[in-house]
Amino acid sequence: MASKVLIVLTSQDKIPANGNPTGWFLPEFAHPWDVLHRKVELTIASPKGGEAPLDPGSIKMFEEDAVSMKFLKEQYSLWKNTIKLVDALPRVSEFDALFYVGGHGPMYDLHYDPTSLALIQAFSAAKKVVAAVCHGPTVFVKATTKSGEPLLSNATVTGFSNVEEDQAGMTSVMPYMLEDELNKVTSGQYVKADEPWAEKVVVSKTADGAILITGQNPASGAGVGKEILKALAI
Repeated sequence: MASKVLIVLTSQDKIPANGNPTGWFLPEFAHPWDVLHRKVELTIASPKGGEAPLDPGSIKMFEEDAVSMKFLKEQYSLWKNTIKLVDALPRVSEFDALFYVGGHGPMYDLHYDPTSLALIQAFSAAKKVVAAVCHGPTVFVKATTKSGEPLLSNATVTGFSNVEEDQAGMTSVMPYMLEDELNKVTSGQYVKADEPWAEKVVVSKTADGAILITGQNPASGAGVGKEILKALAI
């Protein structure tokens, strides 16, 4: 029987500080999907269900990226018809891995979302794979084990760096800096690529021993997908 992966997208469509559109980031879904979809069954969820907002800026930024453009053109139904996270929670036993797509949206909803935090805790406690890319690792910052220990307390992680946020021109409207928060919760075990925007994928363990896969930026999406397959022994 095929392994099953639950992919989570943000429902946040605006940056609160300036009202600009946001959402999930196109290549960070397109590239992992391209790696995964022939090998595993995929279910797509979001906090609100229904259509999960795609950051329009990411379409423009990756218009020369063939994988992203093909995905945009052919796979709209994936993000148009997401299930609600609350409906995914009782179904944890069905899935083998949990993957969070990045974009600035997760910084505002999934970072705090109690259902998402419960989902992460359940996957990790069951020793299932938990993964995220770019801003996606923000979902793990507040996550805990069932005994209340920070999920990332013994982990090495990556995620969108302060330098990349500065270069993207978004630092002034962010509610917090992801690199700083990941450094705090891991006691300084945040790592990043030698150069901004270069691929960096890290495989570690959560505090309760589940496989944890994080990717730093858009260039790391396919790499995270490959590590998910490797962790599932596919």
